[in-house]
Amino acid sequence: MKKNSTFLMISIICILLLSCSKTDSVSTPAPEITLEVEKLYKHSEEFTQNIYSYENGIHAAVGYGIANSYLIEGSGLNIIIDATDSTFQAEKVYSEFKLINANPVAAIIYTHNHGDHTLGAKYFVDQQDETPLVIAHESTAKSVEKIFGILNPIISSRSSKMFGTALPEGDVVNVGIGPYLSVGRSAPGYIKPNVTFDNELKLNIAGIAFEFFHAPGETDDQIFVWLPEYQALFPGDNIYKTFPNLYTIRGTSHRDVNAWINSLDMMIALEPKNIFPSHTLPFSGDSALETLTIYRDGIQFVHDQTIRLMNQGMRPEEIIENIELPSAVAASPYLQEFYGTVRWSVKSIFNGYLGWFSGNISELDPTTTFKRAKFVSNMIGGPDALFAQLEKAIINEEMQWALELSDLLLAMDHRTSETTRFRAEAAFYLGTMASNPNKRNYFLSEAQRLLGDQESVNIIPPEVSMLEQIPMDMFFDVLRVNLNPDKVDPNEIITACFEFSSGLNKAMILRNQVAQIQGVLPSDCTLNIKTEERILKQVLAGIKNPIVEIANGNLTVDKDVQFLRLLTAFRP
Repeated sequence: MKKNSTFLMISIICILLLSCSKTDSVSTPAPEITLEVEKLYKHSEEFTQNIYSYENGIHAAVGYGIANSYLIEGSGLNIIIDATDSTFQAEKVYSEFKLINANPVAAIIYTHNHGDHTLGAKYFVDQQDETPLVIAHESTAKSVEKIFGILNPIISSRSSKMFGTALPEGDVVNVGIGPYLSVGRSAPGYIKPNVTFDNELKLNIAGIAFEFFHAPGETDDQIFVWLPEYQALFPGDNIYKTFPNLYTIRGTSHRDVNAWINSLDMMIALEPKNIFPSHTLPFSGDSALETLTIYRDGIQFVHDQTIRLMNQGMRPEEIIENIELPSAVAASPYLQEFYGTVRWSVKSIFNGYLGWFSGNISELDPTTTFKRAKFVSNMIGGPDALFAQLEKAIINEEMQWALELSDLLLAMDHRTSETTRFRAEAAFYLGTMASNPNKRNYFLSEAQRLLGDQESVNIIPPEVSMLEQIPMDMFFDVLRVNLNPDKVDPNEIITACFEFSSGLNKAMILRNQVAQIQGVLPSDCTLNIKTEERILKQVLAGIKNPIVEIANGNLTVDKDVQFLRLLTAFRP
């Protein structure tokens, strides 16, 4: 039963990315490195692993995974801003910080919910005699739970490609805002915040005045930290040395670009002298304010011009063709496209305001890919003629066109093996030529996937302490969206009633091939389950076997066979 009991592990436990695989390498010779790709290699200098020390006891750990972690020395106590992307990296960072100052950590501050800022926290906490403050925006915990929750399988898969976690180490130049992602190198170490705020919070921690401000940007829960005595700004991910990810290809909720601009305006109003971003190197001096200003202007330009051209009736592809950054913005070292791009940003802004429909009536209910493939192939003389065009595109290095042609051939299942090989070749070529690491890693990863029979595996083992940070509600949300309708009788109604020793009750009603979750138990239950929250969490995460837990009395079920059969309905 162990195999069956692990079906939710990937959905619940994976953080950001969980899949890695071993595939054959692409045999096609790589194209020559362009000047733009050379710039990407040089960009790696931003992430040289080092501890940088500044005035007033501020120290930056750069290059330990993706995100920077900061040590601030207070009076007898230390403060950590951002906790790295894994306990693996946190252990190394903490060792370095301890050589500088061995005082206890009084507080850990999350600038936002992303795993590269939160997943090392447990290591820092475990080294302390007393639990430190864990400070974040009031919505951060919910945002973390969303990462763990209903969208995790697809976000994990896409994140793995974007960060190149399955690629050979030498194939990853960098990930745009850091050298590489370390999430899978250790069990997740997120600790739920115990001090939260809405708009702003002012605290004196270890003799230092801290001011925290809600500043939506890359995430809705983003905050920035201001130390007025030091004129020091910690902007989180609202500025780093690359064009911002106004949209990320791994997938995310819409990022409010206008709010991002307003957040930068709040920072500019403080006139900071020293800026410590969560990615790329800190910067200071007279140019600090100028850098913040041109960064916000670059974002506003893309936003405003997208809206202007939208209002002229242009579609996203037309807008992209008609937007050109002002020369000063385009020349700024802080706005090179090593993470986000103008073209992806335009599409996201358009979608954020108007949704997915571009206004072109041919796109509203388009011909299916299969039907389009048949029409096109018939038009040029059949599937073999279409395949000949794919071969020609590969020879002429028209690789984007080759990808689009391969879509049609694969839809018709025509010469699938050869088409897939050509598709991999095109993806490899385009990835190697890309100077944007998000695109580069995604395409190279896809090329590797196409050439191998990959199987996703969990590279982050379930961790009991991690489950304690996640509410039971989320587990039921994950169950709900994992119901396989083919495995339930559409004419049957099943009511599973869960009673937990904590006093929490949950009813799951299977009806019309959906699972309704409610917090009040009905009078008539088909199944009755009594247990502790931690037991069911561990069963759903695959740590504990439900048969064993039923046998030893930790899981009381009045109809155990029907309960076990019910669990299988939530498998793919």
